[in-house]
Amino acid sequence: METLKAIAFLLCISSFSFMTSGAELCFSSACGRSEPTIRFPFRLESLQPKSCGYRGFNLTCGATNQTILELPNSGNFSVQGIDYGTQEIWINDPNNCLPKRLLSLNLSGSPFMGIYSQDFTLFNCSFDYTRYQLNPIGCLSDSTYTVFATSSPRAVNFLLAKKCVFISTIGVPVQWPFFEQVLSSDLSYDLLLTWGAPQCGRCESRGGRCGFKVLSILMMSPLAICMSSGLSRSARYAIIVGAGVPTLLCAVGLFCFVCGRVKAYNRRGRGHSISEFSSTVAPQPTLVMGLDGPTIESYPKTILGESRRLPKPDDNTCPICLSEYRPKETLRSIPECQHCFHADCIDEWLRLNATCPVCRNSPPRSPPPQTS
Repeated sequence: METLKAIAFLLCISSFSFMTSGAELCFSSACGRSEPTIRFPFRLESLQPKSCGYRGFNLTCGATNQTILELPNSGNFSVQGIDYGTQEIWINDPNNCLPKRLLSLNLSGSPFMGIYSQDFTLFNCSFDYTRYQLNPIGCLSDSTYTVFATSSPRAVNFLLAKKCVFISTIGVPVQWPFFEQVLSSDLSYDLLLTWGAPQCGRCESRGGRCGFKVLSILMMSPLAICMSSGLSRSARYAIIVGAGVPTLLCAVGLFCFVCGRVKAYNRRGRGHSISEFSSTVAPQPTLVMGLDGPTIESYPKTILGESRRLPKPDDNTCPICLSEYRPKETLRSIPECQHCFHADCIDEWLRLNATCPVCRNSPPRSPPPQTS
């Protein structure tokens, strides 16, 4: 009996430590309150384990809490925004001289590519540009010369006629498709990139979350899957097994311990009641369930435009993450009270809480499906 107790106790401890070290849960994170939310396929190297990100999507936090993306052949860029539904990312130069970085921009070796591109030609000029309504590139110019960028053949001919020195012609990943020629630009706007794999856009647009498929506690498949209700069936199964086996072993060990103590007292002839060794089962806490997926998805969503107009003009900050709304972000509102939130923030809240975070009113649930 003593040997059995020792074996059960050792198995309980080792299984529990194995479960806690092997099964890593992935949570969203950010470098700062005003920085983009980071989740799969991206991961913050200092805050999230390797199993929470896809290869090539590692991010870091800069000295000023900027979110930094390192492109293998072009160096570090600051991340201005991420749209997981459309699989788009906006980047810029953390040192505020994006045109200089564009001269050597090379996206090969990274999972990212431009969506729209426009060719710009750069010139070094020494004439008085203020007479011609041209927009100079300040960080590449000084008191003796001025650098311009143009996509207009007419402007190219004009600058050549002014004895300007040709620098280079570069393809710029612009944010929207351009069908009109640009007379001059300082090229300071964010660069818009996208990625092809993993394909998580459809999952994200349905309110799901992407992640690695858990085959066992020790192994993960290289393919990403959609977890529409927080965890996939295989992930839930792995967690249940990982938690159930140590719990069962602990229960066996505790049972053996109680039995050994009872027999020891009986052998000593002490007529103590064994009730003192009985385990007292603590009352289970009442679980407050959140809303189901269909109910959450039935609440209206809004994609902000550049004007960032909302039904309530004063609601320009998400009450959950306290970040200001930005163009192209997806918002969701609760129909009963018309309070707006980031879709990601309110979806996670409503899965755990069936009340509005602001007014604490309980939104109605979707009626259960009718059975024939």
